[in-house]
Amino acid sequence: MDWQASDLNRAWRHVFMARVRHHPAYPDDARAEASLVQWNRLMGVLDAQLAATDSYVAGNTFTLADVVLGRSTQRWRSTPGSTPALPNVGAWVERLRQQPGFAEHVDNGGA
Repeated sequence: MDWQASDLNRAWRHVFMARVRHHPAYPDDARAEASLVQWNRLMGVLDAQLAATDSYVAGNTFTLADVVLGRSTQRWRSTPGSTPALPNVGAWVERLRQQPGFAEHVDNGGA
């Protein structure tokens, strides 16, 4: 969760605020695109971690790390722009959808 707070949040902030929230303090599209590139790179790190665990972020058990990163992943999937296909992230999101509360509180179309 520290990685999500220190690295992942910093990467996605600009593109998310510019393209999803349309916040006037984030008008620079070149900076938004650079933010997306960094966010994509870090989502690749998550994909590799999920390949190593073959289940959830921290191993074979659903944990708070999955909740936190699941929310960031939903934001990533809903943000306009080019994102790579990450098969382990996709399979993990399907597992998350089986968790009580995920559909209601995370996978609900909200940003």
